[in-house]
Amino acid sequence: MSDWTSGYVAEIDYSYNFTKHMAPSHLLMASISQKQKSRLDGENLTYCELGCGQGFTANLLAAANPQVEFHAMDFNPAQIAGAQELARDGEMENVHFYECSFEDFGEQATVPDSFDVIAMHGILSWVSEENRRHIFDFVAKRLKPGGILYASFNTLSAWASAVPLRRLMLDHSKNSAKPITERLYDAISFAERVEQSGAKFFSHNQSASARLGSMPGMPPHYLIHEMFNDHWTPFHFADLAAEMDQAKLSLVGSSILFEHVDDICLNPRQIALLEEESDRIRRETLRDVLVNEQFRSDLFVKGKLPMTERGSVGAWFETTLALTAPFNGGPLKLAWRQGDIPLNAEEYLPVLEALKEGPATVRELLDQGAFGTMTWAQISRLLQILIGAEVMAPCLPMEGLQSRTESCRKFNLAICKRAEDSENLQFLASPLTGNGVEADRLEQLFLLARSEGHVGPNDWADLAWRILAPQGQRLQSQGRLLETDEENLAFLRARANSFAARRLPLFAALGIDLEPEAEADKPIGVSQMRVV
Repeated sequence: MSDWTSGYVAEIDYSYNFTKHMAPSHLLMASISQKQKSRLDGENLTYCELGCGQGFTANLLAAANPQVEFHAMDFNPAQIAGAQELARDGEMENVHFYECSFEDFGEQATVPDSFDVIAMHGILSWVSEENRRHIFDFVAKRLKPGGILYASFNTLSAWASAVPLRRLMLDHSKNSAKPITERLYDAISFAERVEQSGAKFFSHNQSASARLGSMPGMPPHYLIHEMFNDHWTPFHFADLAAEMDQAKLSLVGSSILFEHVDDICLNPRQIALLEEESDRIRRETLRDVLVNEQFRSDLFVKGKLPMTERGSVGAWFETTLALTAPFNGGPLKLAWRQGDIPLNAEEYLPVLEALKEGPATVRELLDQGAFGTMTWAQISRLLQILIGAEVMAPCLPMEGLQSRTESCRKFNLAICKRAEDSENLQFLASPLTGNGVEADRLEQLFLLARSEGHVGPNDWADLAWRILAPQGQRLQSQGRLLETDEENLAFLRARANSFAARRLPLFAALGIDLEPEAEADKPIGVSQMRVV
C-alpha cells in the first residue's frame, strides 16, 4: 500500500452516501432541542467537511444552501475529481474541494481562517492516531467560538466482540494479491471456516457470529472501508470526549433527535441508573453500554452557551416545519430502541393534517390549535419524535427561497441526468429544508422526463425504458426478474403512476420538481406545497 494512503483503503472508492444530519438546518434543530445556542442562525456561514469521500454530501448541501460557503477535503484524488465535476455540472460556486492530507489542509491558501461548522462523518474511526492529532489541531484553531463540530464514530460497546473478527479477516486478506473485493470475500469465507471448526471465540461471542453471518449480504464498499483500514478504531466515548476537551469543545448531544427522548431509548431501570451518574461524559459512556451503541453521531460546541427555558421555547416557536413523507391520515407506526414508539393519534394527526396545507412555524401550529391541550413537554417530545423519524423536518427561512430553488433545480437536474447511466446518487436537494430527500433511479428518470416536456406518467415510463433497455437492464417485481419488454414497461408505468400520485406532490412541496426551464422561475405557492 502506498504511503499517501496512511493505511486507509484506496483500492476501491468510498460509497456515494448522503448524511442528512450534517445539514445546517438539522444541526440547528438538534442544538435547539438540546437547549444550546449556536452560530447556525447567523449569516455568511462557513462550513468545512473533513474527509468528504465522494463529496456528495458537501455538493448537495451547497446546492440547497447557496447562502453558505462550503469547503471540503479528502486525500483521494479520484474522489475529489468526481466531486469537482459534479459541482461544475450543478453550476455551484459556493463549494470548494481540496485534494490533500489532514496535515496539509490548513496550509491551503484558499481555506478560511475560521468556520462556523466543521463536520466529519466516521473519519475519526478510520484514521491513524497521528491524523487524529492533525484533525484536532485543525478544529482547535479553525472552529469559531460558538461554532459546531459534527462528529460520528464507531463505539467500543457494540464493536468490542468484532475486533478479533476484523483482525482475523484483515490478516488473511494481506496474504493475497487478488483485487480487494475478492480478498474481502475470501476473508469472509476463511472466517466462516474458522467458525465452523468449532472456534470458541464465535460460540462465546454470539454478536460476532451474527455479524459474520450478515456480511455476505452487505455492500462490499461498506465492508471494505469498515473492516480493512489499518487504523480502524472504535472508541469509549469518554476517551474521545477527552480529546474534544483539549480542543475546547463541549458536548451538545446526539444529532439524532430520537436520542433526546429517553423513554423511547431506555427502560425505567436504565433511566434510573443514568440518573445516579451526575457527570455528563460518564453518563454517555454508561448509556453506550445500556443500549449497546455501535455508532455515535454527536454535536460539540466551542464555548457552551445554554439557552434559558424561555429562550429554548422561543426558538422552537420560530422553527418552521414541513412534511417530508407522504401522509394519508392513516395510523403512524414508529419504532426505536425500545420497540414500537407509543404515539397518540389524537396528538399527531392534527399536526400532520395542518402541515399538509404547507409549512408552518410551531407558533402557527399552536395558534391553529393543532396541539390541543398538550403541555409544552408533550409538544416538544412529539416534535422530537416526528423529526427524528423524518416524518417532518425543519425548514430554512422563506427569505431566499427563490434563489435556493434555482440552485437546487440546476443541481437536481445534474443528478437526474446521471441517472441515465448510474444509480449511485440516491438523493435530491430541497430548497425548503436545505437538506436532501431520497429519490431512487426510477424517480429521477421520471423527473428527468418531466423536465424534457413529457406530460403523463406513461410517457415518463416510456422514456425510462428507452434509457434502461439498451443497457441490458431488467427490473424485478416480487423477487422475479422481468424478462420481456412488455413486462418491464408495464412495471415502469405502474411505478410512474404511483410516483405521480404519491411522491411527486411531496417533491413539489419540498421544492423538488424539474419543470421545463420556462416554468422553473415560478414562485412556489401554497397550492404547490400541498401533500396528498
